[in-house]
Amino acid sequence: MPRNDYVFDDYKNLPRVLLFEPGGSSAEVLLYGGKVISWKNSQGEELLFMSRKVAGRSPKGGISVCFPRLGNMGYTKEISSSKNYVKSLDNVPLHLLPTGNPSSVDLTLKTSANNSNIWPRSFEFRLRVALGPNKITMTSHIKNTDNTSFSFKFALQNYISVSDISEVRVEGLETLDFLDNQQQGKRCTEQPDALTFDGQVDRIYTSTSGNIAIIDHEKKRTIVIRNYGLPDAGLWTPWDDASKAAVSGFGDKDYKTMLCVDSGVLEKPVVLKPSEEWKGYQELSIISSSYCSGQLDAKTVAFYAKPHQVSLML
Repeated sequence: MPRNDYVFDDYKNLPRVLLFEPGGSSAEVLLYGGKVISWKNSQGEELLFMSRKVAGRSPKGGISVCFPRLGNMGYTKEISSSKNYVKSLDNVPLHLLPTGNPSSVDLTLKTSANNSNIWPRSFEFRLRVALGPNKITMTSHIKNTDNTSFSFKFALQNYISVSDISEVRVEGLETLDFLDNQQQGKRCTEQPDALTFDGQVDRIYTSTSGNIAIIDHEKKRTIVIRNYGLPDAGLWTPWDDASKAAVSGFGDKDYKTMLCVDSGVLEKPVVLKPSEEWKGYQELSIISSSYCSGQLDAKTVAFYAKPHQVSLML
C-alpha cells in the first residue's frame, strides 16, 4: 500500500519522508532543505546520482533547493562555478504539513528569530514534492512577508544518474545564449546541435524553453525536465581533474556517472513587493526508450495555479 514514513538512518540521522505511488515509483525527501535524495522508477532503478563520499551535513547529489542566498544577489565574474552560485537550504529544517495524498509531501520554511541569519528578509517558502508514475514534480512558492520589496534568485540542482557521461546527449539548449563560467562568465551562443561531453562544462543557459532532455544511450532511457517560472538552466559536469581538485564531497570517478542540470532563475532576479508571491514548477519524467529528436515542444506544457492541475503532455 502507498504510505509515508518518517525514518532515520546512518546518514547523520536526518529525518526524511518516504513517498510511494501505486505504479511502483518511490522517492525519499529530507526534511532538511527538502532535498530529494532518491527517486526510483517503477522498476526500482535509481534515477538520481548520489555521491558515496559523505562530506558535511548533506550528501552530494540528488535534487537540492537553492534559496535564498546567492553570490552578491547576482552573477559576478568572481563566481567561478555555478555550483557556488547559490546557497542551498540543505542545513535548514523545513516543517512538515499534513497531507492526505500519500505520494506527496508539503514542506514550509518561515522566517523566525532562529533562522533570520539565513537572509535578512522576512519570507515564507513552501515546497510540494509529488510523485507520479515515472515522474516527480516540485512546486515552489515564495511569499514576501516583509514590509519592503526584495529580489532573489532560485535553483533546483538536479543530479542525474547516467551510465557514462561521454555517452550522454542533451537536447533543448541548442542555439541558446549561455554564460560560460570557465571563461569568467563570457556570454556565448550554443551550436545548433545537441550537446555531448568530452570535458568539463560549467554554464548557465538563459531564457530556455523550459524543456530539456537528457538522453542516455546505454541505458536506453531519457529524462525530460520541464518547468514553469524557471527560465534559466545550469549545466555542469566537473570531468576528471575538477572532480579531484575542486569539488568536495565527490569521489574521483563520480563524474563518469553524473550530470547536473539546474532549473532556476539564475540571471535576472525576481523582484517581489510586500505580500506578493512567486511560483516555480519543475517536472522530471522518464521515457524508457531512446529519445527521438524534435519531440520537445514548449507548447505542450500547461501550468495552472494548483500543483495537481499541471498538465504535461509529450
